[in-house]
Amino acid sequence: MSNKNNQPNKSYTIFRNRVKIKHTITSDKLTLTDLEKIAHEPVTLELSDDARKKITRCREYLDNKIKNTSQPVYGINTGFGSLYNTHIAPDQLEKLQENLVKSHACGAGPEVPEEIVRLMLFLKVQSLSYGYSGVQVETVQRLTDYFNLNIYPVIYQMGSLGASGDLAPLAHLALTLIGDGEVSVNGERKSGKQINSQMNWEPVHFKAKEGLALLNGTQFMSAYGVWCLLHAKRLLKLSNLIAALSLDAFDGRIEPFLSQVHAIRPQHGQGKVAQEIAELLQDSELIRQPKKHVQDPYSFRCIPQVHGASWDAAEHVGHIILTEVNSVTDNPLIFPDDDLIISGGNFHGQPLALSLDYLAIAVAELGNISERRTYQLISGSRNLPNYLVANPGINSGMMIPQYTAASLVSQNKQLCTPASVDSIVSSNGQEDHVSMGANAATKAYRVVNNAYTILAIELITAAQAIHFRRPLKSSAVLESLLHTFREHVPFVEEDRVLHQDIVKAEEFIREYALV
Repeated sequence: MSNKNNQPNKSYTIFRNRVKIKHTITSDKLTLTDLEKIAHEPVTLELSDDARKKITRCREYLDNKIKNTSQPVYGINTGFGSLYNTHIAPDQLEKLQENLVKSHACGAGPEVPEEIVRLMLFLKVQSLSYGYSGVQVETVQRLTDYFNLNIYPVIYQMGSLGASGDLAPLAHLALTLIGDGEVSVNGERKSGKQINSQMNWEPVHFKAKEGLALLNGTQFMSAYGVWCLLHAKRLLKLSNLIAALSLDAFDGRIEPFLSQVHAIRPQHGQGKVAQEIAELLQDSELIRQPKKHVQDPYSFRCIPQVHGASWDAAEHVGHIILTEVNSVTDNPLIFPDDDLIISGGNFHGQPLALSLDYLAIAVAELGNISERRTYQLISGSRNLPNYLVANPGINSGMMIPQYTAASLVSQNKQLCTPASVDSIVSSNGQEDHVSMGANAATKAYRVVNNAYTILAIELITAAQAIHFRRPLKSSAVLESLLHTFREHVPFVEEDRVLHQDIVKAEEFIREYALV
């Protein structure tokens, strides 16, 4: 399913007819398994009693503090950003929060896909539930209800500098709580006022600090980061699987994957990938046949080194993202036990900005080397016909899919220009260094989606090439992959419109069950 901006946009209406899985919001550390469940399963969120107590205690502490102090506390009884010196009268504190949300809803560009909005809702609920933000239980519960009922605020991709929180995207997330903005419900667009009326909900009345708590945070960057990380790990598995098939189709050699090679350069990812490829090919007739050539091109011979480096990068990024989603990224932070309200910088997205730039590069390299294998397979080398058709000339065969892969690889290289090296001063110099992590996040998202298409094209090409190696067979695992794939994308006997083949191949690898 795609939206009007041609961005992948999974519909979660499918969850309505599946058994719901309960996930209780607690202070326990989230794992990658938890995040995968939240992202891909029909989960129902529930606030634990402990979470409710922490939220309530922090809110009660803040209410008492406001009553008993006349000291300025940033964002609670002052203006925002460079307006931090402007004192706000007590009877205007709630209006201040409402105005904050409205004024900061300045998003632009394509809409954020619902699968990312879903993750944003979850991550915001999780962060607020740690009890350092001073929000009402009712506010957190409303966000939880949105998640459980597949109500997704309409949010836009552009507008966050990734430093004072993801202000513009999170403002759009918060707008509908006060009856403004828009939501998408089962593909139908409704205003905030309409959804409140439909659900018999009163608009949330923000108390002091609540609007700021909703807007300050890295949940936009983090949601994209979680999605990109989960899919990067899937792409790594797919890359190994498809590369093994390409190696067999190219009549490649197994020696570069033997353990002795990697024992004396013990890069962790490199050894892991080499072992996986060797296991995928261990019962292949093609890999065992005598070889006329003494070595293979780098795109085959260096699969462990290239895929392995991307694997190591994803592991590093995973550590950063898991730390982030288990953190409080609000400002100011409220510590009832210490009687402290501290204005700090946990909303600054630098850890995510650097990591998402790194992840984009790592995923782009999977696509880069994949396209090179596709090119080798169609080049007429090693007794394979030009462009992998029986009658090249009258048929162009696999010529132009490689063009498409090359185009996507080139775009990925452009998208891998780091966002994190940039900073543009905002808020009259008060916010004088920003991370641009939101741009890093949306770029990484595009790189990941491009990589799926590039790998789909390699799979089409490798499957086509294997046909010309018959009657020899690949391994049982790879022959099973081929058999299932052929149920979706048939062999190309003569030229046909290949666009649909690419679409079906991409759908196939996105859904194919990986061990």
